[in-house]
Amino acid sequence: MAKYRKLGRTSPQRKALLRNQVTALLYHGKIVTTEARAKEVRKIAEHLITLAVRERDNYDTVTVTAKVPVKDKDGKRVKEVIDGKRVTKFENVEKEIKKDRPSRLHARRQILKVLYPVVYVPTEAAGRKRNTKEVDLAAKMFDEYGPKYANRNGGYTRIIKKGLRKGDAAMEVILELV
Repeated sequence: MAKYRKLGRTSPQRKALLRNQVTALLYHGKIVTTEARAKEVRKIAEHLITLAVRERDNYDTVTVTAKVPVKDKDGKRVKEVIDGKRVTKFENVEKEIKKDRPSRLHARRQILKVLYPVVYVPTEAAGRKRNTKEVDLAAKMFDEYGPKYANRNGGYTRIIKKGLRKGDAAMEVILELV
């Protein structure tokens, strides 16, 4: 018996397809795909969520001092003239950050090894590069999915059969996080 489904693709294509679908599932919470793909995506997604659940509270809180540029009411940096040059004005700010312990850092890297980077584009600026933000899915998994599934022993996803696809009669399913 095979360990995994080949999905009619070569290894790099299959790996890219599964990574893409796992990323979409964890970002959106639900995807529509074929039954065979959903069963493969489910394996990978549940493993990643298990890592996030296991390491959700494994960090230290550290206070650091950071130099932050001063901004005006329009959000632009305030400049000041020093020795004839225009220089950005900075202020020191105390910030609390989460510092991962070694096992959580390893889990974060394992998660990032599978997930693709996700860029959020606001709807009013569609097609523009400005105001886009890179979403930290690993942090989302530790902060959101970790506590959500903390008292659950696996079974983080659900497959709901939707029906046959019109073109090739493949069974379409909805794969969603519980």
